[in-house]
Amino acid sequence: MKQDSPSGYLTRCALRASLLLGVVAALAVQPAAHAQLSYSRGQTVSPGYEGWERESGGKLYFLFGYMNRNWLEELDMPIGPENFIAPGKPDQGQPTHFLPRRNRFVFRVPVPQGFSDSDELIWTLTTQGETKRAYATLRLDYFVDDLVKASEQGAIGAGTTDPVLRANKAPTLRVESQDELQARVGEPLTLVAIATDDGVPKPRDRRTNRLFRQPSQGEDAPPTSKPQWTPPRQVTVGSSTGLRLSWYLFRGAGRVTFDPEQNKVWEDTRTGANSPWAPKWYAPPVPPDGRFVTEVTFHDPGTYVLRCLASDGALGTASDVTITVTP
Repeated sequence: MKQDSPSGYLTRCALRASLLLGVVAALAVQPAAHAQLSYSRGQTVSPGYEGWERESGGKLYFLFGYMNRNWLEELDMPIGPENFIAPGKPDQGQPTHFLPRRNRFVFRVPVPQGFSDSDELIWTLTTQGETKRAYATLRLDYFVDDLVKASEQGAIGAGTTDPVLRANKAPTLRVESQDELQARVGEPLTLVAIATDDGVPKPRDRRTNRLFRQPSQGEDAPPTSKPQWTPPRQVTVGSSTGLRLSWYLFRGAGRVTFDPEQNKVWEDTRTGANSPWAPKWYAPPVPPDGRFVTEVTFHDPGTYVLRCLASDGALGTASDVTITVTP
């Protein structure tokens, strides 16, 4: 398959936009009270198929994310009969810890050899006693490239394209540790990650939706208000741009805290939330040499997988560390 052209990208964006308009029209005929329901806990998680991509070498991957309908509750579901992918082995890299709300492009699965357009790879997930499934196919309308990712993450507008954006590369990321570490309950563990970016897309001020300069070291960010518990009112999200890095819990059923507090990697659109999708938020200054230092403390024994995500708002690069925590 040839690299998608700008016109092809615009056509796909138009198709996705028409689908979104159909969803909005469907919601419009529902009772207003039902459309505004929002929950802090007690709701389910739905796995989501985001599309498929082709690497420069030709290898194909299915992309998955999920929607946790809770604003606060984070659910855990280990690999097994209630969290598995088929055909193939049940564990194909999916999360077992589910953060609140919408999480896009969380993991990818290599397309099995000999997979045809009529075949399906299915992620089955059961939470709160309800089973939901995501069906991955190689249909052409599910093809995803970097511009589609940037658009759906909210870094650029739907249908936006130019030579600079098309040349954007994901941040580089290197974690200064072994892939497997040991820790003890209550004792902070230092994690160091080094990230760099090409500066595309340029940082954008979420307060004014204009390009801006990043604050200098030590300069205070503008004050923000307490998060308001209201659902998003936009059909699509908008994300701040500029290099950012966050650690978060990907697998493991225990309490974990980070110092400093990490930018959220899920789409928290509330004003005052420490989230790239929230109004009045912008990427903090990048530390010297791109060296991000974080302390993590585990409050329960067990085996955990922490994910480090470096993002420019459009594309992301992730690296995982497995940590065995003893009492």
